Amino acid sequence: MNNLLTLTTEKRNKNTYSIDNMSTIEILTTINNEDMTVAHSVQKVLPEIEKTVEIVYKAFKLGGRLFYVGAGTSGRIGIMDAVECPPTFSTSPELVQALMAGGPKAIMKAVEGAEDDENLGKEDLTERQLTELDVVIGIAASGRTPYVVGALKYAQSIGAKTISLSSNDNSIISKFADIKIEVDTGPEILTGSTRMKAATAHKLILNMITTASMIKIGKVYENLMVDLKVSNHKLKERAKNILSTITNVPYNRAQEVLEQTNYEVKPAIVIIETGISLQEAKAAIHQANGFVRKAIEIAVKGEW
Repeated sequence: MNNLLTLTTEKRNKNTYSIDNMSTIEILTTINNEDMTVAHSVQKVLPEIEKTVEIVYKAFKLGGRLFYVGAGTSGRIGIMDAVECPPTFSTSPELVQALMAGGPKAIMKAVEGAEDDENLGKEDLTERQLTELDVVIGIAASGRTPYVVGALKYAQSIGAKTISLSSNDNSIISKFADIKIEVDTGPEILTGSTRMKAATAHKLILNMITTASMIKIGKVYENLMVDLKVSNHKLKERAKNILSTITNVPYNRAQEVLEQTNYEVKPAIVIIETGISLQEAKAAIHQANGFVRKAIEIAVKGEW
């Protein structure tokens, strides 16, 4: 393993040497100034993120899954992104999964030693029955977490696609990745506290990967979440608003059609835009591989 002190994420930030002597507003301004550099750092690795999205998108089309693997903050960020996919895009909880060193109990409290065991990474993926159709994204700000290394090694050994996400150049986990995303966010405000800039960058990148992949498999129409899973009152209201906005029908008409479709927004859009039946709308959507624009075209032509 590399000497920890050689890592960018472990270096001291010259802008914060006297942060312990600053006023509250000076501390906040300093943090804010540092945070504003994060998006620029992410911009530099957009080509690698693009390649990752293409891999994830193709995996989804072939029936594969996406796994995030991490420890500590990195693991928690993976969990945050994975658990938001079902309510946002009506995906199965199996499609995007997150594994964290130490298991679910480590979400709230660190499990000592779990991240230092390479074999645990392999075991956790084996438990999820990883296949060559799947994609594994290993997340580690330092780029050297053994748990993540073990997971990526195992994924490569069975032919699954692998991506590394770190905040240090030439990271160890990148040696076991088909695509390496090394986003250099520089030294942290508090030395080594990668829950700050590094974690923010990683959160932005995971958001990009899943959102872009979901758009590419037809989960979005215009810029609206038309495949949302309606599971509570708030989401029912959002579904009505989405349908009313897209089709320019009155709110009560949107509600009426959504009740017919069991609050599935996609067929409701096609029904209103084309006047066809629910069964025909679903057939058009199926033929269009889930894309609403294409489904409307198919319905208009009567090709479903």
